[in-house]
Amino acid sequence: MANEKVLLVDDEKEFTETLKERLELRGMAVSTAASGQEALGILEKRSFDVIFLDLQMPGMDGIETLKQITLKDPDAQVILLTGHATVPTSVEAMKHGAVDYLTKPAEMADLTERIGAAAATRVALVEKRSIEKIEELMKRKGW
Repeated sequence: MANEKVLLVDDEKEFTETLKERLELRGMAVSTAASGQEALGILEKRSFDVIFLDLQMPGMDGIETLKQITLKDPDAQVILLTGHATVPTSVEAMKHGAVDYLTKPAEMADLTERIGAAAATRVALVEKRSIEKIEELMKRKGW
């Protein structure tokens, strides 16, 4: 898939800007947010194929941000990208809807592979929901 839409959520501005540049060189459309609150505001206006989320941020932490994202969009493909991954926090994040996690610094090949896989999963989930809606509509209409 080309032109994946990616949201990077991390309070380390230099990190997100550098990663944004590297992903854009690979043809991806990348937005950044420096906080969980900012990310939620962006997600009110746009959707993304993949959201990379840091765990430790000032204010709303990554787990709380993840909970809010998945409440609004259960199909969101959220991947933790953190320098502070522990087994308990990773397990908690998966329970709340994260689909994967990577530790910083992540290899670019690994990042792009996970982006492709997560974007494909999102497309499949959205298509499945669309088919279910059409089938339900057809039943209601008696077609």
